[in-house]
Amino acid sequence: MHLRSWVAGLVLTCVLAGALLHGDEPPIVIGVVMDGSTPQERMPLQSYLTNAMGRPVRIVSPDTYGDAVAQLADGYYDFACLGALVYIRAHAKYGVVPLVQRMTDLAYHTVFITGTNSSIRSLQDLRGRSFAFGDIDSTSGHLMAAYELIQAGIHPETDLRVRYSGSHPATAALVQEGVVEAGAIDATVFNFLIASGKVDLRKVRVFYTSKPYIDYVWVARKNLPRAEQEKFSRALLSLQQGSDDAILKVLRARHFVVASDEEYKSMRQIARELKMF
Repeated sequence: MHLRSWVAGLVLTCVLAGALLHGDEPPIVIGVVMDGSTPQERMPLQSYLTNAMGRPVRIVSPDTYGDAVAQLADGYYDFACLGALVYIRAHAKYGVVPLVQRMTDLAYHTVFITGTNSSIRSLQDLRGRSFAFGDIDSTSGHLMAAYELIQAGIHPETDLRVRYSGSHPATAALVQEGVVEAGAIDATVFNFLIASGKVDLRKVRVFYTSKPYIDYVWVARKNLPRAEQEKFSRALLSLQQGSDDAILKVLRARHFVVASDEEYKSMRQIARELKMF
């Protein structure tokens, strides 16, 4: 009797352990550097993706793009949204998989801003001025901003007094408060900061807008099962204006399309020219 009781107990323990293992799957973790938005504002996206993936989803905000790549590399993040510069590095080093991107990411812009009463009217006027880039790994806030400056004959290392703010909102704040005379910022973030009252157009103005370029892409870590990648892609590709506006607002998007690594060929060339890749 004692032996049968012991065996029955062991079987029950194994069954319960198996149920717990399959019933409490670890959450899907998504890393998103969302400049200017709060965790509460991101909740509609987290809820939507939880339903779409059929598993709990956690959206976390790394401090930098470099942190996002590190978390993808060690397997803590399953998905992330990366700027073009960080993406081409992470794809080369860690094999991250491009999935989808917003239509606007195919024709992205950097805006150069200064104080409303500043005498700066062109990129050439920046020579000798104090200037803020954003995150050193940012495409819009560093790579393409530096590229536009060099194309205009302004070399950041010698012609400007440069500092790195660490983020787009920080760049806007530095310019608005007069700490620096000008800065480069993601156009969509700048518009978001204006709409949310965090930038005052009585104090800041745009004096130059970059040529269009390709930027952000949503990626999966290298070893994530293909089925999970496809489920995530479908979730974003199926978003529609009119029915999913709350989600699209968080993503600052209107429509998503399938992404391809081949689209980033020109960005690799620019990054190589500037010795950033």
